Amino acid sequence: MLFRGRERLVHQRTELVNALRAVLYEFGQIVPQGIASIKRIDAIICDEAIDLPDAVRDECRDLLAQIAQKTARIETRTAQLTAVSRDSIAATRLQTMPGVSPMIALAVEAFAPAMTTFRSGRDFAAWLGLVPRQFSSGGKERLGRVSKAGQADIRRLLIIGAMSHVRVANRKPPAPGSWLGRMLMHKPKILVAIALANKMARTIWVMLTKREDYREQASPAMA
Repeated sequence: MLFRGRERLVHQRTELVNALRAVLYEFGQIVPQGIASIKRIDAIICDEAIDLPDAVRDECRDLLAQIAQKTARIETRTAQLTAVSRDSIAATRLQTMPGVSPMIALAVEAFAPAMTTFRSGRDFAAWLGLVPRQFSSGGKERLGRVSKAGQADIRRLLIIGAMSHVRVANRKPPAPGSWLGRMLMHKPKILVAIALANKMARTIWVMLTKREDYREQASPAMA
């Protein structure tokens, strides 16, 4: 319930941000997508040198106030979810893995069936839609894009968590010869993030079935 409530607030805030961007676009002010652009929008509205009608400034300020209210409610729900995650043994265990936030840990606990349902970590990753589609014939195996046919909430959050891990790796390079280092040398960031999300899903299966915290040395065995 808390997870769905937070997601609903995030969608509502996104609609308000897009409405605000649309208003400014009509007057020649182009702003990038995302909540990160709010400070830039606020600066545009406060800048008297920019030719905006008073009615437009008032409308934008009203939208900014609504966005601030949504943000405050999202932060409250996030704090509630974080508190819930501390009371869950499984969620606490999952957060020992780099890239796994309280949101990811609780999404796995809330939306995934028991890990014993799956024969292997690959089966769990396939259920999430994180494994490539196979197009095999004549003994030749061909892999396509990830299927995206599984549980969308966990898949999306895992990819977001993996992407944040990839960004950190760009600022602080991983150990030479590591899997992540080799992937970043040859593949686009988003593809590396999806591949890492796949590995994270398989590791989650191992951690929950064996009831173990994350161990760095166990990672290559799950590739």
